[in-house]
Amino acid sequence: MLIGALGCNLAWGTIDAAMYLMARFSEHGQGIVALRAVRAAPDPKRAYRIIANAMPPLLASVVSLAQFEEMRQKLIQTPELPSRPRLSKDDWLASLGVFLLVLTATLPVVLPFIFIRETTRALRISNAIAIATLFAAGYAFGCYSGHRPVAMGMLMVIVGSALVGMTIALGG
Repeated sequence: MLIGALGCNLAWGTIDAAMYLMARFSEHGQGIVALRAVRAAPDPKRAYRIIANAMPPLLASVVSLAQFEEMRQKLIQTPELPSRPRLSKDDWLASLGVFLLVLTATLPVVLPFIFIRETTRALRISNAIAIATLFAAGYAFGCYSGHRPVAMGMLMVIVGSALVGMTIALGG
């Protein structure tokens, strides 16, 4: 069971790191496409819409026409971007960080299997650690996102437990 759990941690760390790289690759590509569209826009208003669509809606809603024009001019003057998106050294290092974060975040759930010989007891302690970790993550997310931390912690436990239940029901 310990080997399976460690293998699962390595697999999920690898999957999450790969998904991070795919997301960054997509972001780089979207930036190139948006820059080209701004440069090719037939009129400034079309360019402003392209720029606004590339921004978070709240931020775009407070930008004045003069600011959009300033952004458009700076984008037109920027050096040509690569023809295709490429991942940078920072992207690769960040994906390694994602891998290590997933690995270390799931390690506490595996530890009971290292120190406790009785599998059922180790599993129960592991479950308790997982629930505490879900609550802590939800609490932190609540603080970060402006929601009530305790409520968000409880919601994370409920959603996480439901997902685990669904996974077990489906044979996982």
